[in-house]
Amino acid sequence: MSPKPDLKEIGSTGLRRTGGTVYEEFLVSLRGRRGAKTFREMAENDPVVGSILYAIEKIILRLDWNVEPASDSPQDRENAEFIESCLYDMSDSWDSNLSSILSMLVYGYSFHEVVYKIRGGMDTKDPTRKSKYDDNKVAWRKWAIRAQETHNNWLWDEDGGIQGFEQIDPYGAGIHQIPIDKGLLFRTTTQKNNPEGKSLLRSAYRPWYFKRRIEEIEAIGIERDLAGLPVAFVPPEYLSSTASADQQAVLASIVSIVQNVKRNEQEGIVFPNVYDEQGHKLFDFTLLSTGGSRQFDTDKVISRYDQRIAMSVLSDFILLGSDRVGSFALGSSKIGLWTMAVDAICKSISEVINQHAIPKLLKYNGMTFTDAPELKYSEVAHIDLTEISDYVSKLTAAGAISPDAEMEDFLRGLAGLPMATGEPKEQPETEEAPEEEAPEEEE
Repeated sequence: MSPKPDLKEIGSTGLRRTGGTVYEEFLVSLRGRRGAKTFREMAENDPVVGSILYAIEKIILRLDWNVEPASDSPQDRENAEFIESCLYDMSDSWDSNLSSILSMLVYGYSFHEVVYKIRGGMDTKDPTRKSKYDDNKVAWRKWAIRAQETHNNWLWDEDGGIQGFEQIDPYGAGIHQIPIDKGLLFRTTTQKNNPEGKSLLRSAYRPWYFKRRIEEIEAIGIERDLAGLPVAFVPPEYLSSTASADQQAVLASIVSIVQNVKRNEQEGIVFPNVYDEQGHKLFDFTLLSTGGSRQFDTDKVISRYDQRIAMSVLSDFILLGSDRVGSFALGSSKIGLWTMAVDAICKSISEVINQHAIPKLLKYNGMTFTDAPELKYSEVAHIDLTEISDYVSKLTAAGAISPDAEMEDFLRGLAGLPMATGEPKEQPETEEAPEEEAPEEEE
């Protein structure tokens, strides 16, 4: 008799959490809703971070996403056609759903509540039945995102498995607990089964933090250089600890003027014109000009931090040429690594849908299947047509390959050219030039 396996789980993933809160992030400022606000500021306020996220999103959105059957059997093809019809029959377009899912790049994760409907045709006004189809099958109505800023707690089981998402309703409707069976959780990483993943911007936080503050100091410095350093002169008794209440009030007003001096269309200061017995001004105000150039070139420092932000997500090729350095060959190799990273993001998205969303929908409709159809995406690749044409021409010249119709179709597809029709193009007929008569010989 064969021994029975022990089905109990003994250890844990080691994820640091208390109750429904994850404490894996060692910086307190980047935990929970506070961290979500910081990452949102990085994504929306920093031009380098914004351009990186924009490039990734647009590359993924332009890919072809389609559902492929598990086999060529009629049942598997029918299942694939049904799933694809549901994918493009939701209240939000597929591109809108992808954009919402890609918010995981900023926050580390994206949680979506799966809302179902019964396909009852286009004539009904009931949102739970409105569909392009009227076969009364269960379909996806929408994958509604539950904003990361509204997250309150995670729901766990005894073994540390994720059981749901707890949300604080921003409209004051209380707390919602969404079970994991009714949701889709997309993450950039599943390390330690952390439901919050890891923000794509996490490694860029430190250079972004310093860059932001240097830019603020630089802006203040430029303003002060243009306006001059404001200096106010007041009688000594106004600065004394025994100054009267009226003197303290006057001093506070003058300090406020000094701190808020700006060069704009509303500039102007009114100061009392008072002299002492020797004819010296009791109150005075002046602007000191800058003493010369600064010790540090802040432009170089900021550029260095921009480079580090881009490097953290393999996107430093975006900066090539901005400082007149970097070769085309170097940029090409960097783009190759970047496209591999983008492909990994697409793969993680499709895996969640293939493992959880598609099989569950088939079961709700009582469809039989051994292997469920899968959501696939077209290749994420940087195609250099010059290199490909050079490669093909060299192989052809060496006799290693022979051009044929299949190769022609492949090369046309890479370049985005229309496929050949198979009919040779008719050449325009050219009129033959009339023969010139030979000149008659003179007698």
